Amino acid sequence: MNSEVQRQKAKVKFRTFLLPFAFCLLPLVLRAQADIRVTKVREHFFMLTGAGGNVAALVFNEGITLVDTGRTDTSEKLLAAIRSFSLRPIRYIINTSVDPDHTGGNERIGSAGGQITGGNVADQIADAAEGAEIIAHENVLERMTAPSVKPPIPVRMTPGTTYHVDHLKLSTFYHGDGIELFAAPAAHTDGDTMVYFRRNDVLVTGDVFNMTSYPVIDVARGGSINGEIDALNHILDIAFPEFRLEGGTLIVPGHGRLCDSADVAYYRDMVTIVRDRVQDMLKKGMTADQVKASKPTRDYDGLYGSNTAWTPDMFVDSVYKSLAATTKPVVAKPAVPAKPAAKK
Repeated sequence: MNSEVQRQKAKVKFRTFLLPFAFCLLPLVLRAQADIRVTKVREHFFMLTGAGGNVAALVFNEGITLVDTGRTDTSEKLLAAIRSFSLRPIRYIINTSVDPDHTGGNERIGSAGGQITGGNVADQIADAAEGAEIIAHENVLERMTAPSVKPPIPVRMTPGTTYHVDHLKLSTFYHGDGIELFAAPAAHTDGDTMVYFRRNDVLVTGDVFNMTSYPVIDVARGGSINGEIDALNHILDIAFPEFRLEGGTLIVPGHGRLCDSADVAYYRDMVTIVRDRVQDMLKKGMTADQVKASKPTRDYDGLYGSNTAWTPDMFVDSVYKSLAATTKPVVAKPAVPAKPAAKK
């Protein structure tokens, strides 16, 4: 009995000795965790911010399905954040676009997982089940593997499964939920995908919807302002609001906080108003510089104009270029001279 008491006292002394060191290390632990913020969206659904573009994670019995993987330089921190809520293998990665802040972690994050592959494949092909399966629109693969991309992107970063239709369903058994992929043609780019998790009622939009800046219309990669507005309207068609566009379907944007339908509706209205203003000026024959000088985004710069990587002028310039190919200036018809009054 006395020996047991002595052992317990020794443990208390040892813990007391370590306690100051634990408090010294605590700020370091908090800083490491603060780099990637984990938000619990549903019981088994998480949103991770701070790795570049927002990352969504669904945990199910067979593993984890991810939407996007952030930047390359944040891969290790992102993987550690994922491991903070699940140690299950990463089975699938769905990329919402070709952007490096959404696809940069494909290789590292994907290599930490493995596909659910039948024995008739895995037994015959040595690495068939190694690494998570990466899924994206076919235009993402084409842009990643284009000859102009130097240096070439590693094969393990590129999608192994692509689709080209407007709408694709993924099976619940393999992916953890009834997942629907919706192509958003010519919106942010020409390869955007919006991902809807039916049972969890969560929609992941990628950069089609962005709470930290005006939408990035990547004209060089097939983006357009009208396609962007169509995609925002499509989000509102998919989502089920609980009451007056609030609550209900939760929406994970490409960047920024968790949202609902009301946030998308306000954003859609803003983008539509700016589009209409630029289009009216273009019809009057105004140049891009003249349009930018008129500040068509002035009402909204307080909310969306602080992102130095995508300024209001850059947004207006992309809208102008997107519309210029389809909008012709209205040429005023010459006035018809009045006929002289008839002499009586």
